[in-house]
Amino acid sequence: MGDWSFLGRLLENAQEHSTVIGKVWLTVLFIFRILVLGAAAEEVWGDEQSDFTCNTQQPGCENVCYDEAFPISHIRFWVLQIIFVSTPTLIYLGHVLHIVRMEEKRREKEEEQRKASRHQEERDHLYRNGGGGGKKEKPPIRDEHGKIRIRGALLRTYVFNIIFKTLFEVGFILGQYFLYGFQLSPLYKCGRWPCPNTVDCFISRPTEKTIFIIFMLVVACVSLLLNLLEIYHLGWKKVKQGVSNEFAPDRMALPLARDEAVESNMI
Repeated sequence: MGDWSFLGRLLENAQEHSTVIGKVWLTVLFIFRILVLGAAAEEVWGDEQSDFTCNTQQPGCENVCYDEAFPISHIRFWVLQIIFVSTPTLIYLGHVLHIVRMEEKRREKEEEQRKASRHQEERDHLYRNGGGGGKKEKPPIRDEHGKIRIRGALLRTYVFNIIFKTLFEVGFILGQYFLYGFQLSPLYKCGRWPCPNTVDCFISRPTEKTIFIIFMLVVACVSLLLNLLEIYHLGWKKVKQGVSNEFAPDRMALPLARDEAVESNMI
């Protein structure tokens, strides 16, 4: 299995811009999934195909029975699960970095404008106080502690991040159930061609592998629960506001426009 250090560094950066529950979720992902998968689970499944034996000498029978018993290796399945549930967080991190970069560019531009018009102090004073028809300054993206404020478009991205993580968790839990179930039997009966008849195949270390399957299932359920708690933590009202606030100004502008038209007609 490949090196997880790059993904770990990205998730560590995302942790700085997450809620408290989001930080717990990332900790669970990194410690109980990535580290356990790399340190222990891969060793348990290292002999998965080599020690899968069937009581037949028919060429090709053992291979097709292994393919039927394990359409995809548990290790590769869990690696895909980690990648999929991490991707929404990485997209959110990309949005955060984009906002930070845009803020830096805006500050650099304002600094250049102040240097270029330093001899026009009076005009600069009016501009800073909102006079002279200047642009209205945007609210700061950071709070008093220097952390990124999760609101507006960033809040929507964060909400969709949680929603997609939840959907991926549910999808992979169901996928694991339909592919293998949640326990491995030491005996697997196979009647697939080219086997001459129904043959008995034996799986190595089924009890130990079942323990790992249950452990990874519990971790997935804990991650799913944390996602649901985070949605509750954000609050349904805040979630609704984050998803729909970009359309609110247009809806508010219509009544104001009608009121102004009525007043002009009265005059």
